[in-house]
Amino acid sequence: MPGERLTLQDRRRIAAGLASRQGFAEIARELHRPTSTVTREVQRNGGARAYRADQAHRTAGTRAKRRSASTPQAPNADATSFGRDPEAVRAFRQQLTEVSMQTGLSRVAAGILACLYTTDSGSLTAAELVAQLSVSPATISKAIGDLEQAQLTRREREPGARHDRYHVNGDVWHKSWIASAQQNIALARFAAQGAAVLGPETPAGARLSDTSDLLDYLGTTMLAAAEDWHRRRAEG
Repeated sequence: MPGERLTLQDRRRIAAGLASRQGFAEIARELHRPTSTVTREVQRNGGARAYRADQAHRTAGTRAKRRSASTPQAPNADATSFGRDPEAVRAFRQQLTEVSMQTGLSRVAAGILACLYTTDSGSLTAAELVAQLSVSPATISKAIGDLEQAQLTRREREPGARHDRYHVNGDVWHKSWIASAQQNIALARFAAQGAAVLGPETPAGARLSDTSDLLDYLGTTMLAAAEDWHRRRAEG
């Protein structure tokens, strides 16, 4: 999974690929990782000829421990405030991460949303997210970028503050629902264009026409449901 740390099995697969004279890109595809991840892993561990999986894994573990020791732990007062059971909070946060991943988010992006959503303030700094998720600042930065692009989070810097704070949008699920509906409608229009090009009476054209009808129905129904929810909420 992109954004997660390499496992020992991953590193042994890299070593096997190098021994078979596979290129970095081919190895990365088999691992479902960016090519840059494999390239960086090999280069920081002696290069293609000297790479040893077990040694690379031990080195990575030592590096992670040093990073953890040098990184201030993020305050996690929310887990124990209001008489909460911190273990129950931790378990729910993990479950929320898994559920969010089912929408297509990476594990880190889903973890960020879970942390933000279960924090009373709804906001955390990058350093706090690094400490809570035990990943690198670069990994947090990339995942935050993906979340901001999807309009699921936003960043703010208070006057006099040195660091940005990342906030979860309170209507994150509503925005996700609307975006999905709009995507269905856009795909419906595209399918309709394809049907016209291929001919609506042909088998391929009829298939695309049916797809267009289905996606348009789903999209418009989803938008109507969102409007109904807003109306019910306004009425109290």
